[in-house]
Order: sequence, then C-alpha cells, then structure tokens
Amino acid sequence: MIKSFRHKGVQAFFETGSRAGIQPAHAGRLQILLTALNVAQSPEDMNAPGWKLHKLSGKNPKGQRVQDHWAVTINGSWRLIFMFEGQHATLVDYMDYH
Repeated sequence: MIKSFRHKGVQAFFETGSRAGIQPAHAGRLQILLTALNVAQSPEDMNAPGWKLHKLSGKNPKGQRVQDHWAVTINGSWRLIFMFEGQHATLVDYMDYH
C-alpha cells in the first residue's frame, strides 16, 4: 500500500484523478504503475516486463540522496520513484531523471 508521496501532483492524480500536476501523456502509464505499486509488498513486485525496475544510488537531479530508492520507467527519462518501509511504498515521486 502506498503510505506517502513526495510529489503532490502524483498524489492528487492517484487520489482524485486530477492530471493538473503531471504530464497528461503519462496518465495511462502512471495509472497502471500506481495501481501496481499500491498492491505491491516489495520492490520486486514492480519488476514487470518493460517497467525497467532498478535501484537508485547517489543523488537524484534535485540533489536528494536516493539510497534505498527504486524506480520504474514511465516514458523516456521520466521515472516513478519510491522506497519501501516494510510492506508499504513511501515517498513516491515523479521526475525527469536525466
């Protein structure tokens, strides 16, 4: 279950369907990924073909440390980023990663 969001636009999209804070072209893929993340109990549950699950290291483009964070591909360089605390996804973020 998703317990917390870092990106307010993705949170609003997940909770209400509002596309105001996301790239409209990403809505379909984000819906699929967020639905899967909400039922996932570990990062490995997000390892579906084409999602390109990978563990992050170092710092993200915003300069935040990303130790223990995971990412899946939305489109191009856009990623859905998250970490797990126990069986819950936390700090769910959305960004152009490169």
